[in-house]
Amino acid sequence: MVILPEMKEADFRKHLESGALSGLYILYGEEKYLVRRYAHKLIRKVTAEIPLPEFNFQRFDGADSVDDIAAAVEALPFMAERKCVAVSDLAPDGMRAAENTKWQELAASVPETTVLVVYQPNIVPEKKAPKWNALLKKAGKYGRLVCFERREGPELEKWLCNEAAKRHCELSRRDARRIMELGGNDMQTLKNEMEKLCAFVGEGEIAETVIDSMVSRRTETTVFILSRALVSGEYSRAYSLLDQMFYQNEEPTSILATLSSAFIDMYRVRAAMQSGVPTASIATTFPGEYKGKEFRLRNAERNVKRLSTEQLRRILEELLQTDLALKSLKTSKRVLLEEMIARIMVITAKGSQN
Repeated sequence: MVILPEMKEADFRKHLESGALSGLYILYGEEKYLVRRYAHKLIRKVTAEIPLPEFNFQRFDGADSVDDIAAAVEALPFMAERKCVAVSDLAPDGMRAAENTKWQELAASVPETTVLVVYQPNIVPEKKAPKWNALLKKAGKYGRLVCFERREGPELEKWLCNEAAKRHCELSRRDARRIMELGGNDMQTLKNEMEKLCAFVGEGEIAETVIDSMVSRRTETTVFILSRALVSGEYSRAYSLLDQMFYQNEEPTSILATLSSAFIDMYRVRAAMQSGVPTASIATTFPGEYKGKEFRLRNAERNVKRLSTEQLRRILEELLQTDLALKSLKTSKRVLLEEMIARIMVITAKGSQN
């Protein structure tokens, strides 16, 4: 049996349009919005051609018994040529060995009369999860694997503009990029933000002022704004942002980690500038960290102009000491972060640009 190659979004879209749907499908990937969307498309496409769907279509959760799922898959369709069985959020690495064996057997024996759709709308399996990968390897011999990766950059900007147009609103590519900077690149989150913006505007142009006032800032964005406030000497704003994050029950260690990454970005940009290397090359050197997040380097390039290399080194030392204190001292974590901000303020207020 030939192992079919893993399908990407564009390939699977063409496959859906072809109508030649059969056997086993496993849909998964980092972009859960696309997993959910295409799984529903696949299920609708199959069930639309099935008479008596109330008898020939069954849904299961990944926590359901594999014996029950197998019985549904193997049962003959009722007064129809085929049936559809859908299973969401399978977690093989949390199963007992016997259950995993049965799943591998099922993946290899889906009858021609059944279309089995396994999709992961909420669970993103670890790439190195052994039992998950074993199931994919087995399923790849007998069915189709469809992996949905995150959309990024211009592709995601275009999608946001199209989502606005569907709602009779206008969004420029620049403002789409601004929404991504504030809200991240998760498509479900961005879709929710777009619905909110369009509901507010009604129709017509979505202005940048509306975006800045209405888009919910993720923790990463709030912390980057905090780093800008520290660099700019906006002390009251810095404490206000910290207060906001504690009000939202953000983890102090997450706040510190993201703040540290912002100043590491600045240090890398400074090192690149001093070496005569373009800032953009940093994204190439650290692809796993900046792919789809190039705006971090743009922010760093803008902010680092206010600080000397020595100031950056002292700030990174303060961040390191605070990290050690958070993990070892019983002092209030909020107090530790507030004291750290005060010390960074002293550093940014002194010294001159190198």
